[in-house]
Amino acid sequence: MIKLNDYLYSGDTVIKILYKYIEDLRKSAKQTHNQIDLVHCNFLIQITDLLEHNDFLTSQSQRIREFYKYMASEYPYLAFTFKGRIKSLIRAEEKFNGYVVEYIYDYYIEHGTYPSIPELKNKLTCFRDLIAYRIVISLPKCHVKRGEDRETEEIKYLYEIANHLPEFLEERGFSAEVAGLAGNTTSPLLNETVAPYYRDYISNGNEYGYRSLHITFYDNSARCYVEVQLRTKGMDDYAEIGPANHLGYEKRQENERARRDAIPVGECIYFDEAYERVMLLQQLELADLDVNMFAAVNNSLINDGCGLFRGRSILPYEHLSRFQNDLID
Repeated sequence: MIKLNDYLYSGDTVIKILYKYIEDLRKSAKQTHNQIDLVHCNFLIQITDLLEHNDFLTSQSQRIREFYKYMASEYPYLAFTFKGRIKSLIRAEEKFNGYVVEYIYDYYIEHGTYPSIPELKNKLTCFRDLIAYRIVISLPKCHVKRGEDRETEEIKYLYEIANHLPEFLEERGFSAEVAGLAGNTTSPLLNETVAPYYRDYISNGNEYGYRSLHITFYDNSARCYVEVQLRTKGMDDYAEIGPANHLGYEKRQENERARRDAIPVGECIYFDEAYERVMLLQQLELADLDVNMFAAVNNSLINDGCGLFRGRSILPYEHLSRFQNDLID
């Protein structure tokens, strides 16, 4: 079986790793007539294109920066950051194979059999977050009025900003995508005209305590999808360095083991291979990797200069609120 792990110890760049992995995976797919591995190759080509041909990001980030300037003007007392990234190779690989595992498992549990190749291929066309931007806001304590609850006020601001975002970006060449999330409910603070576009993980909190607003746009200029996440500073801390991060990992491990136990080994090669790839990636010791511009002391102390594990940074903008920093140009 061809797997990413085998390419992470030779000192190559991320681009060279991608080229070698895609070439070997495609060759194997042709020999074994594995249509899912061919879809997998096409998915990896998307990542390669983003890393190699990224001139469009200048235009894209500039148009998104216009919303940053709008917020600095309309919400002078808020502090906020705009961050952008291209999904890391390891996370993207884990997500693709995780989708294969999840879909086959759910289908098997419901139907007692396995999905057809066309059904599985159709499921694997849903990736919309290879490019993602995050807006994180905070209301500094010095700007909280007496009697106000800081978190409540921040959430009000967050939804107000979310109400403005779709129309603002659509005027600049982006098209909002309907969320289509089963069972999705949204806060009454979201306007009816924009609510269908949001996946509201604040009103629909998950078992790990993760909270955020997600919306997907199609950039008509760059001809690609981008995801925008909106969070308060507290939500962002909880997701990045808090229990949602650690507990989520532990729970995923339990879920993956349960899926493996439910599906007999050898009955579905697509499940078997995807499951093994996911498990091997989760067991990586990052300090042992030898990838150019990447170094790790352990799985927590990481210097990721190439976007292998944490993603390739696109834009960091920070506004510290009035009386702290008025520079936005």
